[in-house]
Amino acid sequence: MHRVRASIGGTALMLAVAGCTSEPEARDPQPTRSPSPSVTSSAPSPSPSPSTTPSPRARVGPVSVPALFDKRYDGRGLRLGDVLARTDAYTSYTVTYRSGDLRISGKLDVPRGRGPHPAVVLAHGYIDPAIYVNGQGMRREQDWLARAGYVVLHVDYRNHAASSRVPSAERRLRLGYSVDVVNAVHALRRTTKVRVDDDRIGLVGRSMGGSVIYNALVAQPGLVDAAVLFAPVSSRADDNFDRFIRQDDGAGDQALTREILDAHGSPRANPAFWRQASPRPYFDRITEPVLIQHGTVDDTCPPRWTRATYRAMKAAGVDVTLRWYAGEGHTFYGAWPLSMRRTVAFLRAHLT
Repeated sequence: MHRVRASIGGTALMLAVAGCTSEPEARDPQPTRSPSPSVTSSAPSPSPSPSTTPSPRARVGPVSVPALFDKRYDGRGLRLGDVLARTDAYTSYTVTYRSGDLRISGKLDVPRGRGPHPAVVLAHGYIDPAIYVNGQGMRREQDWLARAGYVVLHVDYRNHAASSRVPSAERRLRLGYSVDVVNAVHALRRTTKVRVDDDRIGLVGRSMGGSVIYNALVAQPGLVDAAVLFAPVSSRADDNFDRFIRQDDGAGDQALTREILDAHGSPRANPAFWRQASPRPYFDRITEPVLIQHGTVDDTCPPRWTRATYRAMKAAGVDVTLRWYAGEGHTFYGAWPLSMRRTVAFLRAHLT
């Protein structure tokens, strides 16, 4: 049963900067042994480092996780568009819904049968908005989850596909992606177009979408019943900025780097901002069970990031499970069916 019905709450900020599904599978040298894919991690749970814990007296800026705790959400107006496909198990539609003043597009898979059906909202990894098309990034997950009986709403995010354009989104660290995902959940609950079980809704995020989900969980506790992350980015905004935008080798987006540094300062010069831009210091707000799945040789999102996130969640009292996949890189090739079977089992256990 859904434990807390979130009517008005906050969402989160994210540094949505990584996770294209077409990343190469080159090996990332990782020290030490990795747990077997069939073993749940039981890493020690030290207290969060003071460097990641914001002062309770720190001023809350407009681009920050806590600034969105009390944000009003009004996801509404879900509209079914063209039929994209009819399969033996589900029908796919283009959709739009409202996220504040914006129109957000997406792809909706509706299982056959009367329902009401449980639902999941999907948050995809980074794909250049200039080339992104409707529903791109998690096609495998969409099909598998719809065949398992879930209404699947894949969010395009603002600036993607047919969604409204927001020129300031990147300068504001793509905070709005999390807003759009939270509003997607509300839109599903309010719609009469599809029979959705309001008490059985989960979140599934991949790579950059993992940060979208982390932020949604800390910003609006009780919004959903469970969350699953695949190969997520770091739960520290400065890690993501340094690796995917600034890039010390000069290969990063230098124009965006300068814009962000001018607006917010560097992690070294303005550590308070970057702490507040991260979900990790606020993990104690999470009320939902979380499953994180990560390959041991992921060279896009280093496994050490997920180890640190897991330890921080355990220290904060989150019901978190971590599954490692030995020899798997960022896109989960050989172990992908196993990861999806575990995903469905986890959702069925908690979307009750």
